[in-house]
Amino acid sequence: MKASARIVMVAGLLLVVGWLAGRFPPLALASRLAYLDAAIAAGAPIARRAWSELRFKVVGIDLLVTLAAIGAICIGEFWEAAVVTFLFVFGAYLEARTITRTRDAVQKLIRLAPRTAHVRRSPGGEPGVEHGGEPVEMEIPAAEVRVGEIVVVRPGELIPVDGLVLAGRASVNTASVTGESVPVEVAPGSNVYSGALNEEGFLEIAAEKVGEDTTFERIVRLVEDAQEEKVPVQRFLEKFAQYYTPGVIALAAGTYLFTRDLRMVLTLLVIACPGALVMAAPVAVVAGIGTAAAQGVLIKGGEHLERVGKVTALALDKTGTLTRGELKVVRTAGWGRGPEEVLRTAAQVEWGSEHPIARAVLAAAAGLPASPEQNDVDSNDSKAGLADFKAVPGQGAIARIGEVTILVGNQQLFAKQGLTIPPEVMVHIEAEESLGRTVMLVGQQARVQDRVQGWVVGAISAADVVRPEASFLASGLAKVGVKSLVMLTGDNPRAARQVAEQAGITTIRAQLLPEDKVEAIKEIRRRGEVVAMVGDGLNDAPALASADVSIAMGAAGTDVAVESADIALMSDRLDRIPFAIGLGKATMRVIKQNTVLAVIVVAVLIASALTGKLALASGMLVHEASVMAVILNSMRLLRYPHPDAEEIPASRDLLQVQIPMRNLQP
Repeated sequence: MKASARIVMVAGLLLVVGWLAGRFPPLALASRLAYLDAAIAAGAPIARRAWSELRFKVVGIDLLVTLAAIGAICIGEFWEAAVVTFLFVFGAYLEARTITRTRDAVQKLIRLAPRTAHVRRSPGGEPGVEHGGEPVEMEIPAAEVRVGEIVVVRPGELIPVDGLVLAGRASVNTASVTGESVPVEVAPGSNVYSGALNEEGFLEIAAEKVGEDTTFERIVRLVEDAQEEKVPVQRFLEKFAQYYTPGVIALAAGTYLFTRDLRMVLTLLVIACPGALVMAAPVAVVAGIGTAAAQGVLIKGGEHLERVGKVTALALDKTGTLTRGELKVVRTAGWGRGPEEVLRTAAQVEWGSEHPIARAVLAAAAGLPASPEQNDVDSNDSKAGLADFKAVPGQGAIARIGEVTILVGNQQLFAKQGLTIPPEVMVHIEAEESLGRTVMLVGQQARVQDRVQGWVVGAISAADVVRPEASFLASGLAKVGVKSLVMLTGDNPRAARQVAEQAGITTIRAQLLPEDKVEAIKEIRRRGEVVAMVGDGLNDAPALASADVSIAMGAAGTDVAVESADIALMSDRLDRIPFAIGLGKATMRVIKQNTVLAVIVVAVLIASALTGKLALASGMLVHEASVMAVILNSMRLLRYPHPDAEEIPASRDLLQVQIPMRNLQP
């Protein structure tokens, strides 16, 4: 780049000197020599490239410009030779500078790469070996961190590894990895990724992936490789140029034989160069992939970018795609007890369980204020008074608190323990299950007047929460021309319908086995649709493989998703899907516009040259202007609108109601 700038400056200065000297007749010779020097300064690197191409039997634009410049010098048109070569190198310099901007996403990523890391080692450099009772914290290059080492990250520092938070809490900006501008809170047990910025807090992280194996480094490599990959239309244009350029030389030779007008021939050689045509696709591809990467969307190459731009139908998995893939308490009902008390009681029992529903109950109860009874004991001890805990596989859990036995589970557990479920409770269960929710009953057994009696005190409903942005998915896809939207799920139709209604999806295929999903994709393709399949990158692999475009959700830290999917969404944001499809379509529109513009300009210039109405220098100026127009049109993709997080509403985490029913307690 610096050498090109120097050549442009030298050639430009000589041109100015030649023009000024030409204003004075006594300096006419000095003017011509200055023009000749300018032509040599600018033309020498062009001629070297042309010779290198000829050695590999490639006839390109450099050869055409070289022939035109030499011809102009031979007929004494030093001004024309100087202007043609200067405009060519100046245009190439501007093109290089502009294309560098289209690769801005990769450059930003590279600049964000962690350079150093603070690790705990012995002074001898051995990780995990104590010296004087404690390892010593030392600063080392990020690439030298070893798996298993403890990495310390302070406020304002980049996280240098993929790993698990062992201690501390922090607000972490993951924009470089997921494209999310809103910081996330991390705590012990959270996964963090290299390249994320610790905005506030202190973290101790166990390194799990280091160096080139980190998510951040893989993203950089994938984006760099993707920007080099050519779209099919680009390969066609380059192949066309291989035949077109020799054709231009043949046309110029034929024109000379017919007209004997060397100036016209030289003009033809310059203006017929397919520069704009060759640049029609690659700059648009680089800009499109870079723009996507900045939003946490990894498009694995130009071919995938072109294909996603043709998508007309979208198929989605439900669990982990339209929903978060984790259960959450959405409603608590109490009979004779307040809903908060019911939730606290259930949480005490579920403390010893690893079941997903138990985790949902504990998470919901964690946000409740402590009861007076808890304050008397220990508000932080959810196991206070718990004894004889027993997990009943497939049914729930039982434990004793004081003199009372607490049951938390489904109807089978209550039937097994001899507890009758009243009609009012059954109505509630049926209503909740119709919404696709899982209902856990909370009951008590106690000795009353020398006999054991039991009763239902509440019910807790849990559901896999639909992602907040799911309600915008259908409308967002419609805006980018995708109107065929189908959910493919193995869940029951009732649960699928509930999620589909919230997401605006009208076509549902439920209770599908993996092979059924593949057949559903093939059926859509047989209708002539170009299908994209969205999954979590781990499940539904056959369906993803059978689609025209495979899109993996939440791929950050997931090797399989990043490596295998055509498009990897580093975050769990559904609004990235219409963004990616819309960007693909916009990229293809830009490539078509560039191609049409290039063809029209070349056709007009050739016609003007053959009629003798176009000068050599003017032709080169118009030619370079057309190349710049193609590049600038492609750069519009850098400003393609990205999803606005502020438009996505927050979801309700917990709905608690006190149902006005009679006290069922004896």
